[in-house]
Amino acid sequence: MMSKKLKPIKNLAVFCASSDGNDREIFDNAYTVGKKMAENDIRLVYGGSKLGLMGQVAKGAMEHGGKATGVIPDFLKTKEVVHTGLDKLITTQDMHERKLTMNELSDAFISLPGGFGTFEELFEIVTWAQLGLHRKPIGLLNINGFYDDLINMLNKMTAKGLLKQDNLDILLISDNFEDLLEKMRSFESKPVPKWMIKNQT
Repeated sequence: MMSKKLKPIKNLAVFCASSDGNDREIFDNAYTVGKKMAENDIRLVYGGSKLGLMGQVAKGAMEHGGKATGVIPDFLKTKEVVHTGLDKLITTQDMHERKLTMNELSDAFISLPGGFGTFEELFEIVTWAQLGLHRKPIGLLNINGFYDDLINMLNKMTAKGLLKQDNLDILLISDNFEDLLEKMRSFESKPVPKWMIKNQT
């Protein structure tokens, strides 16, 4: 039996908090994610901040020989926020352009723990995939059970008939980065919805 061919992931967008939080396991794992990306020769694409979990992921990548591209809107580009040690920094006009740019630069996406901004980025990129606007894998790294309640909510949405199982399956979930990376490399995207193909012809 032939094994499934793994897709290359050379540029990975990471969504996560710009705060440290108060969970040491989450904080330390953010650094480890960057480290493991560097070890796998995967470029980090992220929001460009030196603060919080975002800064930890970038630090983990760069301290282990990895590359990092920051994408930050102009209004956030202050000395207190922006990471000046990246090998590439892209400034956008606003938040929407930032997300579009991160999408264009990335082969896949992963969400670590975060707040409103992280959730907004995650759900927008999942919605784009649901609508067939991209076919890239999306991972949810459930460090120390942070996303347990969200996962339960998503399952409830599916049970209530408000979210199709095929669309729920777009979101790949694991509590281990290397396992999640394997799932993302093996991901088979769902076909573009028929109504979209009809509207495009």
